[in-house]
Amino acid sequence: MPKVTREEALHYHSCGRPGKIEVIPTKPYNTQYDLSLAYTPGVAEPCLEIQKNPDDAYIYTSKCNLVAVISNGTAVLGLGDIGTLAGKPVMEGKGLLFKVFADVDVFDIEVNEKDVEKLIATIRAISPTFGGINLEDIKAPECFEVEERLKKELDIPVFHDDQHGTAIISAAGLLNSLEITGKKIENIRVVINGAGASAISCARLYKKLGVRPENITMLDSKGVCSTSRTDLNKYKLEFARDLNISTLAEALKGADMFLGLSTGNVMTKDMLRSMASDPVVFAMANPTPEISYEDAVDARKDVIIATGRSDYPNQINNVLGFPFIFRGALDVRAKTINEEMKLAAVYALAGLAKEAVPEQVNTAYKVSNLQFGREYLIPKPLDPRLITRVAPAVARAAMETGVARTAITDWKAYEIELMKRMGLYDKLVDDIRNRARQTAKTIVFADANNLKVLKAVQNVINEGIANPVLLGNEKEIRELALSHHIELEVPVIDIHSAVEEDRRKRYAQILFEKRQRKGMTYEEALEKVHDPNYFGVIMVESGEADGFLAGFSSRYANTIRPALQVAGTNNSLNHIAGMYIVLTKRGPFFFADTTVNINPTARMLADTTLLTANEVKKFDMVPRIAMLSYSNFGSNRHESPDTVREAVAILHRDYPELIVDGEMQANYAFNKKLRQEKFPFSKLGDMDVNTVIFPDLNSGNIAYKMMQELGGAEVIGPILTGLNRPIQVMQMASSVREIVNMAAITVIDAQTCTREIIRL
Repeated sequence: MPKVTREEALHYHSCGRPGKIEVIPTKPYNTQYDLSLAYTPGVAEPCLEIQKNPDDAYIYTSKCNLVAVISNGTAVLGLGDIGTLAGKPVMEGKGLLFKVFADVDVFDIEVNEKDVEKLIATIRAISPTFGGINLEDIKAPECFEVEERLKKELDIPVFHDDQHGTAIISAAGLLNSLEITGKKIENIRVVINGAGASAISCARLYKKLGVRPENITMLDSKGVCSTSRTDLNKYKLEFARDLNISTLAEALKGADMFLGLSTGNVMTKDMLRSMASDPVVFAMANPTPEISYEDAVDARKDVIIATGRSDYPNQINNVLGFPFIFRGALDVRAKTINEEMKLAAVYALAGLAKEAVPEQVNTAYKVSNLQFGREYLIPKPLDPRLITRVAPAVARAAMETGVARTAITDWKAYEIELMKRMGLYDKLVDDIRNRARQTAKTIVFADANNLKVLKAVQNVINEGIANPVLLGNEKEIRELALSHHIELEVPVIDIHSAVEEDRRKRYAQILFEKRQRKGMTYEEALEKVHDPNYFGVIMVESGEADGFLAGFSSRYANTIRPALQVAGTNNSLNHIAGMYIVLTKRGPFFFADTTVNINPTARMLADTTLLTANEVKKFDMVPRIAMLSYSNFGSNRHESPDTVREAVAILHRDYPELIVDGEMQANYAFNKKLRQEKFPFSKLGDMDVNTVIFPDLNSGNIAYKMMQELGGAEVIGPILTGLNRPIQVMQMASSVREIVNMAAITVIDAQTCTREIIRL
């Protein structure tokens, strides 16, 4: 990660609108009527409802999703007591993290008060505004009393993240470290260097997990916290032991875990060497750890190390916890965040680290394939699954322990709701994959010596989407999978091997019989079946597979050609077309033709429309089709709009039940109000268009790529329509997610393929 400079940091916080957060309205406000609802007189109605039932504040106000990040600036990051105003950038930053990771709204509140009683009274007085309170950067030991008192006196979650966040994340890392080393938690010896808020909370949580109190040694700036010392506060005394040692070096001899929450470079290589086998070192002083990553791995090859830094493996980062913990607590209107909810977060994080990592996470961190192990103990902060693992676990624990005001009954629906909050869910994609799972088909994947293909195949298997068969050199494929920790128990066909000679001859005969009157000899056919694109298509044609997916490392045209020569089309005009599903905030749209027909005739446009409509119906959607042009219903007389107009006439004449109209400009297609005002006669009426047919390949290709790059739309495709077999061809360099989606599309094609000729 590039080093953050002082100049860049100051520019980031000051450029444009100063600071990092803002408040935006969530309801209409453009008319006098809107304002009458928002304020007087309409606002009186929710006020009266809340007066009758205070819990209705969760229904009528932002309380249900609002957290206060409160600090008095006495322990700001590693900067110490810098004051409330100087600490405000940190509190704003916390608000930003809450919002971007879990869609939790935040007011940051800096309270200029160090007196514990007055600070508690201030927070208590403003608490009705919020659904939860995140205490931040309040120094120890005052922070303990502030949190304890507020938890007793308030009926909303109060959470001091400096204490519990580090404890929860590090506890998840500890559990997974012990799983790797095979040690039992009740037997390990733990040394904690630091005795502040985080250290005390970590020690308490570790005890909850099973670490024995007599196996915890805590040190502060003066050395080991022993019972012989008279300068320990009540919180440190909780972990004081009758010991005859005083230094960190003495404490570490034979220890299994070192937890550093202190200052940099206090642990030496020799100290690390004195620890037990497979030592766990969580050196979390920032920016300089208690021992550097380089020194630790140099001193012990068997060390498991984590730090607070993002440029080394296993970052203990509180953002893995607090946004999702509050998300779950808010969603059941919890009265508190109790120990069971914290432990639920620990186990959820530990469990997630053992799941296969999404490709987007690998890409974000510039690694080939993250895999649970010594250098991947806990999830990465940019893992999009965190919200659907941690928040539900916390919410469920709140319900089970009786601190939830409301109950979640449909956990799948709740997971979808969470994904929608973060823009991670699209119903159509979910429907496509669910439908593919209903009747899994055998799908052949070409170019399986590609790492992305192997990752996609692993996902396809894990999700139960298809039964994959891979084409390629088996030894190379198995070695590639093994080197990237991909488990593949699937058939691999090496089309060039001697074992496949009989099949090649049989396939060559099939190809020869189809192309002998097109000038192809048997010898040429035998040569072509060495091409995976021909081989895979013939597998489907012969009934030995249900579908074929290719195009990862070959030109689009080179992959379509074998499909046309072997499988042919399912319509009398031998017509095929390419379609993309474009997923937007307004819902899915189907774009055609985007990949095949360069300059179609009116008949070809009409056939493309029919093929596309048939494809849209496969997704249980009624196609509502606009045929686009730069002209509106005859406003321009030129070759291109005339062609579109003629195609519409064909469709209206021969397929009157089809909901289609044009020619029209794109704004009239997508804005039904505008279309009704200007063209009330349109067959589309007041319906929302979901399918658009472009007049030529140029416009279609440009449009979907602009939507993808500038509009932030996700696209699925290209989906070939008109082929007589379930054969799909992807663009080169497709992502893992795109490959999985296309595999599901191919399965659906196989499920719906009747192998009957469709007469257009």
